[in-house]
Amino acid sequence: MIQLDSRPSSCSTTITITAAALLGLGVVMVFSASASLSAPPLTHDVLKNPTVRQAMFTFVALVALLMVGLCPYHSWQFRSRAWMQPSLLLMVGTFVLLVLVLVPGIGEERKGAQRWLPLGPSALGLGFQPSEIAKVSVVIFLAAYCAWLGNGIRKFWKGYLPTIMLLGFYAALVGIEDFGTAALIGVVGFGIILAAGAKLWHLFITSLPAVAGAVYLILDKPYRVQRLLSFLNPEADPQGAGYHQIQSLVTIASGNWWGLGLGNGVQKYGYLPEGRTDFIFAVICEELGIIGGIAVIALFGIILWQGKRAMVAAPTEFGRLLALGATLTIGFQAAMNIAVVTVSVPTKGIGLPFVSAGGTGVIFFSILVGMLVNVARYRRPGLDVQMESSVEGTHETIVSRASERDDASPQVAAMLPT
Repeated sequence: MIQLDSRPSSCSTTITITAAALLGLGVVMVFSASASLSAPPLTHDVLKNPTVRQAMFTFVALVALLMVGLCPYHSWQFRSRAWMQPSLLLMVGTFVLLVLVLVPGIGEERKGAQRWLPLGPSALGLGFQPSEIAKVSVVIFLAAYCAWLGNGIRKFWKGYLPTIMLLGFYAALVGIEDFGTAALIGVVGFGIILAAGAKLWHLFITSLPAVAGAVYLILDKPYRVQRLLSFLNPEADPQGAGYHQIQSLVTIASGNWWGLGLGNGVQKYGYLPEGRTDFIFAVICEELGIIGGIAVIALFGIILWQGKRAMVAAPTEFGRLLALGATLTIGFQAAMNIAVVTVSVPTKGIGLPFVSAGGTGVIFFSILVGMLVNVARYRRPGLDVQMESSVEGTHETIVSRASERDDASPQVAAMLPT
């Protein structure tokens, strides 16, 4: 097994600081978006207050990010001749949770979708979404399994087909109640498998049934068809099916370039539905302006850029695929959410990573970032020494060649960096 050094790097530090900034912004914006003219004071029934809960979830998320960032990521990779495979156990546990959430009497329905499992006393109203866990477990398992297969992923029957069937099975199971998350898992999974070395024509062949499955999931739920039709013409029913999309655009436009000021938004007072969850980006644009929205997009851009750096510099194949999966998951979900809020795609209930209210999403995205941070911390031992020796050798060569020239002088050599 390759011995690796683990210590902070500019990449891991930048990812941690950027994710922490987004988490902090989430607490502030949830506090602002939760404002109501008829709501009780913040100190009344504290544990049920959405702002207090978001702050608590964010604290747990930060602790999880830092702890996972220090835990060796390669403990999740497949071990030869070992019956204990943590990534496989994680996938099995996720499967059990995804099945339980669909069982009547066990899964909890909220806002027309049965995606929740209750957690703790019912008086607190706590719960979690297994689909959020699936985002993390699918990334970890596919990265571990594809790294273990190696070139075997290029064999259709023994490598590629079992992998893609497993991905499709989990995406379909999630898609029964959450089409957006299923699409996200499918796209990220395809990306990991392709990066692992799968043949393009294999992906093309299996993409056809994947598209057919997506069409079936859309047609299976009438409200999904209605969302698609309202997206094509939201003005046809401005007080009904098109209301959400129109109000989202109004919220963004009312902020103009510099916004109305933090806490001064108007649309959150009963006009914009889901203002503190799926449509919090619209509230950001209203209160902080288009400039604030661009700044949020820039923060996600930094994570994607540093995620690419971590992927390229990863010392192992498992680390490379894990960094890719984490980066794609964060990037695609952020893009999907912003596209929904700006009415670039049909409305879908999918939150903005780190920012939207919700404990499950905040915590498990932080765990995913923690793994990305950990990959960025690891490198092969002696790599820095080899790089330093290479730089010193290059410097000595330059000095030697400069001194050999007839017109070279001691002052020229002295000007060269040491």
